[in-house]
Amino acid sequence: MAKWTPKHEAPEPLEGPVVATITGGTIVWFVLFLVQLPFYGWYADHDRTWWLWTCLAGAGLGLIGIWYVRKRDAAIKRDAALKAATAAE
Repeated sequence: MAKWTPKHEAPEPLEGPVVATITGGTIVWFVLFLVQLPFYGWYADHDRTWWLWTCLAGAGLGLIGIWYVRKRDAAIKRDAALKAATAAE
């Protein structure tokens, strides 16, 4: 089997409001959990409690994601400032 090699250069990643996007998604997951919480009995009767725990897991992973993308955003800004300061000298 031949080794796969790309035939063209990879495109630049799309940049946008990453922190806002991850925060919004985390809020959506947590709201979905809260909306379903009053119906826990119905979910338990129909063996669907995993729906609630999936939403809670999404919110928890979203919190980790918020922490990660904020650190990433700060590192990108620090790097840009360092490059600007180096170019100014």
